[in-house]
Formats: sequence, C-alpha cells, structure tokens
Amino acid sequence: MLDPKKLLDDLLGSNVPGTKSTVRGAAGQAVQLAKDNPLATGALMAVLLGTGAGRKVTGSAVKLGGLAAIAGLAYKAYQGYQEGAKPAAQTAAEPELLPPPADTSFHPSQAPQGENEFALALVRTMIAAAKADGHVDEGERGRIAQKLGEAEVGSEAESFLIGELSRPTDLDALVAAAHTDAQKMELYTAARLTIEPDTRAERGFLDMLAGRLKLPDALVDHIEATVSSVKTPMVVEPSAASA
Repeated sequence: MLDPKKLLDDLLGSNVPGTKSTVRGAAGQAVQLAKDNPLATGALMAVLLGTGAGRKVTGSAVKLGGLAAIAGLAYKAYQGYQEGAKPAAQTAAEPELLPPPADTSFHPSQAPQGENEFALALVRTMIAAAKADGHVDEGERGRIAQKLGEAEVGSEAESFLIGELSRPTDLDALVAAAHTDAQKMELYTAARLTIEPDTRAERGFLDMLAGRLKLPDALVDHIEATVSSVKTPMVVEPSAASA
C-alpha cells in the first residue's frame, strides 16, 4: 500500500532511499550513497525535474520529515506575515525549524481530511510543480522511471509517481485539496520547495497557484523567503552525473 507520508519524506530527502534510515540517523550512510549514486539521496525531486543537480532541502527541515517540515515552514512564514515583518531568509544564528504548535491548524494532526490524504495532496502539488515547464515527455518519463528504480522508492510509489507525471495537471483538484487556510499555505510551500522558478512556465505555475489559493502577495513573499532559507545547491560530480 502506498504510504504518502513516507513518499513525501523521500521527495524532500528526509529518508535515505534504499534504506530504512533517516538522514539524521545515518549521515555517514547518506554521504556514501551520495558518492555512489548522487540521485539516491535527497534528489528525487531533481530526478522528477530532469535537471542535473538542482537544489535540495537541508538542515533542520530535513530532520523534521516531509509533512512536519512543510507545515513548519508555512507556519514560520505566516508568523512573519502576521507580525508585519519584512520577508527575509533565515540566518545561521536563528533557531532550528520547529514543527508548528499542536493546537494550530498548521499541525499535521489537525488535517480535517487526515494526515495521509493531505500528504498525498502535497505530493501531487510537488509533482505538478516539477512538470510545470512542460519538459516531461514520454522519453523523459522512461528516464525518470529508471532513476526511480535505482533510488529504490518501491514499486507502488514508482507507479504512482510515473502515473501522476503522465496526467495533465488538474489545478482545480489541487486547490480543492486544501481544506483550511493553513493547508493553502502548505500547498504553495510544497510547490515552492520543489522548484526554483527559473523559467516563465515555473514562475507562472507558482503565481497561478497562489492566485487560485487566494494567498495575499505579502504572504507569498514570506513563504518564498522562508523556503529559500532551507534550500542549497546540490553538488553532483560531473563523472557521476553522466554515468
């Protein structure tokens, strides 16, 4: 059975694909896996994007796990927005990213539709963002399927991801999956975690998603800054990348 929360962890790099370990619990193993196969550690979204190294989520956001990390980032952005602060990337001196308080609508346990269902909505939003530039054709899907097999995400997760990549994006369904204002922010956060809007198509997708979710521009600016603070370039050695 497909485990949406685990898949979300895999996409964000919280789990080390091919093992039962987390990045926090097996840092050395993750480093070795990165040397042996750069696409097997925290790089599943780079695989879906079809772009070499890309950027990855790092630090405390990875340690939290996918669902809690997205919720924590959205909550942090919302706090800054509510306080009227100027959007700014997190500095090294600031504390680790924490999960949102349990009594707020941002906490995964508060999801009206249940954690698994909302985790699946987040995954679908990430996939939609990953294919926003329209580069995923039949040949590309074959390459992605091969790389997903190498990453050992499991046959059910692999089939689900390939199937989602093959379907046209249904923006209405993505937006309808957010049952609360907090979840609307989390959907946008997940999309922004997935891609760097380097093309008009990617920027257009994010802008359209924000508009359909009815997120104020100032709030979007806070989400953008908060997400940028936990993403760093992924370094892939040329010899390994071309293998």
